[in-house]
Amino acid sequence: MADETHGGPDRRSVTAKVLALLDAFTPRAPELTLTQMARRSGLSLSTAYRRAAELVEWGALERDAEGRYRIGLRLWEVASLAPRGLGLREAAMPFLEDLYEVTRENVQLAVREGHELVFVERIAGRHAIPVLTRVGGRFDLHSTGVGLVLLAHAPVDVQDGVLRGPLRSHTPMTVTDPARLRALLAEVRRQGYAVSAGQVTTDALSVAAPVTGARGEVVAAVSLVVRMGEARPAALAPVVQAAARGISRALGSGPAVR
Repeated sequence: MADETHGGPDRRSVTAKVLALLDAFTPRAPELTLTQMARRSGLSLSTAYRRAAELVEWGALERDAEGRYRIGLRLWEVASLAPRGLGLREAAMPFLEDLYEVTRENVQLAVREGHELVFVERIAGRHAIPVLTRVGGRFDLHSTGVGLVLLAHAPVDVQDGVLRGPLRSHTPMTVTDPARLRALLAEVRRQGYAVSAGQVTTDALSVAAPVTGARGEVVAAVSLVVRMGEARPAALAPVVQAAARGISRALGSGPAVR
């Protein structure tokens, strides 16, 4: 019998339905009941039950004694094999740790995925300003330090796509004017680092620098996030850039791609 949702047959493939179930989970909803999963994925309750049971058996989902579901460790094991994340994190970790030891501030490493960034590693300072990031979390390119670096060195079509918007405003200081943002990206390329002051939260300052790969292409960005007013960006930039150069050397960075 055909699965029906929203008053009509659901013509999605089995794979699409499974992915929709997994996509129902978010940082704000890490645990869901079967009814919540069905509603958020757009599946019927019976289909959600069958697909969820298969995911539990494989280990992609876990089900607690109260019947609530959460992402399983098997899925985390598979995700950790992603080559961009795994090799990059292994090469970067010694330099991220050094950067943290020198500053005792929040250290972040991110890569670009389409029109967003993904955080692949972070070290949180115990007494540092709280940040909104988490490993595996996504965020806008136009507002964070690492995002500005990645956007500044992204292909032109990606830059144009982001600049066409919409550009979400997190604070009154978030740059959402396309002309201003384009000028800011040019400045990032010129000076070799990016500064995001109060653009994500009004009390945080981020300084980020590019990490280059074997062909000199920008493959990631590393940043420090500190409390506004505690340090000047120009004073933080050299240590962030030094960490970025160290990671780049570990990745076998060569001459820049022209």
